[in-house]
Amino acid sequence: MNLLWKNLVLSTAISMIGSGVAYADTVETKSEGSETSETQRIDTVVVTSTLAGRNAITSLPVMVLSGEELANRRLGGLGETLAGLPGVHLDNFGGGASRPVIRGQTVPRIEILSDGANLFDVSSVAPDHAITSEPLLLDGIEVLRGSAAARYGGNALNGAVNLIDSKIPKSLPEDGFSGGAEARYGMGDQEASMAARATASVGQFAFHLEGFNRSSENYSVPKNFGSDELRDSFSKGDGYSIGGSWLVPKGYIGAAYSRLDSEYGLPGHSHKNAVCHTHGTDLHCASHGAYEDPFGSSDEHTAKINLRADRYDVRADYEKLIPGIDHTRIRLSYTDYAHDEVDGPFIFTNYTNEVYDGRLELTHAAIAGFSGTFGVQYTDGEFNGINVNDLHKAFPENGLGFDGPSYHLTENVGVFLNETRSFGAVDLDFAIRKDWREISVTIPQYRIQLSPELSDLYDDIFIPWYGENWRETIKDENIELFKERHPAAKHEPLSASLGATWNISDGYAIAASIAHSERAPNIRELYAYGNNLATNSYEVGLSQSRRASSRFPESTTDVMESTDSLNLTFRKTLGSIQYEIGLFHQDIEDYIFARLIETDSETGTPHNYLLYVAADAKFTGIDGQISFELSSNGRATLFGDYVDAEMSKEDDNLPRIPPGRLGGRYEWNQGPIVADVEFYHTFEQDSVASYETQTDGYNMLNATASYKFNADSDQSTELFIRATNLLDELAFVHTSFVKNQSPLRGRNVVFGLRTQF
Repeated sequence: MNLLWKNLVLSTAISMIGSGVAYADTVETKSEGSETSETQRIDTVVVTSTLAGRNAITSLPVMVLSGEELANRRLGGLGETLAGLPGVHLDNFGGGASRPVIRGQTVPRIEILSDGANLFDVSSVAPDHAITSEPLLLDGIEVLRGSAAARYGGNALNGAVNLIDSKIPKSLPEDGFSGGAEARYGMGDQEASMAARATASVGQFAFHLEGFNRSSENYSVPKNFGSDELRDSFSKGDGYSIGGSWLVPKGYIGAAYSRLDSEYGLPGHSHKNAVCHTHGTDLHCASHGAYEDPFGSSDEHTAKINLRADRYDVRADYEKLIPGIDHTRIRLSYTDYAHDEVDGPFIFTNYTNEVYDGRLELTHAAIAGFSGTFGVQYTDGEFNGINVNDLHKAFPENGLGFDGPSYHLTENVGVFLNETRSFGAVDLDFAIRKDWREISVTIPQYRIQLSPELSDLYDDIFIPWYGENWRETIKDENIELFKERHPAAKHEPLSASLGATWNISDGYAIAASIAHSERAPNIRELYAYGNNLATNSYEVGLSQSRRASSRFPESTTDVMESTDSLNLTFRKTLGSIQYEIGLFHQDIEDYIFARLIETDSETGTPHNYLLYVAADAKFTGIDGQISFELSSNGRATLFGDYVDAEMSKEDDNLPRIPPGRLGGRYEWNQGPIVADVEFYHTFEQDSVASYETQTDGYNMLNATASYKFNADSDQSTELFIRATNLLDELAFVHTSFVKNQSPLRGRNVVFGLRTQF
């Protein structure tokens, strides 16, 4: 199946990119960066057809960063870029890795999409793993707050982030060619970045090429942190994409190849705790006997990740392909991801993720007033990397045991349906999705490597017990034990949602939705067993608990996180006052989290012994914004968010829950000049888990100004300056796994130039 799938994606991509045949039919043309006909703009918020348009989830709040707002907010990672939007915080890990936190939760409880198709990397496995997207190459970023599990699977139970790009053209450029470029320099981290793109057409064929190069040193932090810069917060990366498509009046089909390379530091990383091990329920962080420090060297080395990701995409959208089907959408992808984790001279672990994914959506013609989409998705993945911190250690000269990687193989089939219908001023939307997922674990190579002298000694010991074939017998026993310790996991999550939007009048609307979402545990939650040096923790997964201690709960894979949620959204989209405010409540059964067993500080760096368990939890919150048009060229916006999380029957709080936040922004434009100033206060977080500390609140002041030459022309050049953390506040992010080792950036000023033609 994998070989067939790979050949399908690659052959389609090669044929589409390499084709040079021209046809004479007339197709729609658009300039670079222009909006599609299905895009509606509400002030700076764009609602597009992917997450909230035709037959989608209309009763949930959706925001999109695009245009100048996206260009000005771009930072090294997706989390940093989105942080500050209502309901969105970040889980940061220096300058190279940051993940968005939506309504109190991050991956694997939000889904990251690329033009409506799943993005595959290893960011859901650990917080130091970057999301494989480059903000410099994105046209827009859609953010949906609320459960999208009925459309995109259980990992979208708290929201979805859709990355919008142009690597596969969906329209022909005006006059046969369009493009753009951007260059920027940041003072706080010596950032030097450049990105460029171009789209050209020949007949009905369009070809697209884009690329970027980005380099930044350790970023500056306020002096009261104890130093002027954050060690190992550097980040470097480059990448490109080449794509093409065939366009006809009813749609298009296209393909693209993308490559991303990145190198970034890991602030707060310490390999001293690689010696930590357990004795039942006790954590012990000192070497003795067979428990040795696998590094055995100074902890002053730079720790970093070297990342490589290759992806092939095939995308197609077509109107009225067959009778009764108004729209057909196809998304195929093949991802080959790998990264090395490096500490000084050692590559101590390696992560890989090879995934084949396909998604077909068929939108049927109206039936009794209902319009809807039926879809099917198939995913086949091979993952490797957890529980390994000694890759640099050679197999012993005299030893027997497993050697080499063990792969987690995941196969998932999902079917889904969503329907919408209008009853006068009321729009109804319904969605349901069923998945069948199975994870199996491959058996690594078993080796017996003995010197002649030791082999003779072992013969004398084991032949009386096992006979002449003792080597095969011991091998078979260890393989059976491995199978017992790494059981297969099968889950069949079901998610459904029902929503209604009452479009009152004059832009006023009230929307309500209820959803039942089921999420199967991910690979780390199931199979973790060992040290996670990124988070300074020793972790034990659901299926490994009794392996660690007979006093722990029964080992199991039969856990399903089940969430019942209610969302209310209030909107006003016309007039001088506009707003969108969302309220939500989630009642979660078997919420999977890491419970603290013990903390050991013997090495000088606290190390937490964490056991994954399931408990009932509740999330309640509010987020949104309201804007006021003060004049024809000035608008003020108030925004904020708050989430409260509680666990039932647990004498503890959930970790890394974001504190409340309240802020304001003023935007002004006059001809070619655009400027804004933004201030918000993040409150302290004193509702903390047993292994956390209270996080102080902080103020954040940001400002932007730009000047556009030839503002009324399709060919324009823009100068901009973006200043962040102007107060140079020492700010710690409670949602970060390494908050005390990785504060936010200090004062930073970015100068840039971008052009469009």
